[in-house]
Amino acid sequence: MNSRTKKIVTTAMLCAITYVVMAVGRIPVVLFLKYDPSDVIVTLGGLIWGPMTSCLVSVIVATVEMITVSDTGIIGCIMNIVQTLSFACTAAVIYKKKHTLSGAVIGLSVGWLTTVVVMLLWNYLVTPLYMGYPREAVAEMLLPVFLPFNLLKGGLNASITFLLYRPVVTALRKSGYVMTSESAPKSRHTGLLILAALIVITCVLFILSLNGII
Repeated sequence: MNSRTKKIVTTAMLCAITYVVMAVGRIPVVLFLKYDPSDVIVTLGGLIWGPMTSCLVSVIVATVEMITVSDTGIIGCIMNIVQTLSFACTAAVIYKKKHTLSGAVIGLSVGWLTTVVVMLLWNYLVTPLYMGYPREAVAEMLLPVFLPFNLLKGGLNASITFLLYRPVVTALRKSGYVMTSESAPKSRHTGLLILAALIVITCVLFILSLNGII
């Protein structure tokens, strides 16, 4: 399989997995806000194959989502694209420039912060347009609702991506989809893995508590 064909197959595979995760993995958090881990797939694609892969997958999946299962129309589609790109592409661009363990941590952390800031702005500007909420009501929800949700979502996305990156790259390298030179740095930091796992556990427990499960 030549490199162009492999790229097309890889992008299609990422799109399919991302769409399925988005469609079946939505978890209610608070009010109309739901979390799904599809951004993890997009981000893994960007870290492994570059930021353009994240961009393509994000646009394709958001468009298909708009046509098939979403009821928020073109505005919701654009908002989904912006949200995913602010996290996935930011992380991928930084990691591409600094292909080390610290580069991965910095990229995911900056992506987390970027998506929180971007989505607070977009929630204020765009949410009233497709949810039918008065802008004043949305403004009142920014700090008590949208900020914690975006922090929670970004923390889960960054931590899950960090935990999955090496196992996914290793599997892809063995299958021939990733060359050895494209693999993750060999250095590992147990403390960071534990921290990422603790963040995931904490966020999951928080979501369960908000939904009255625990």
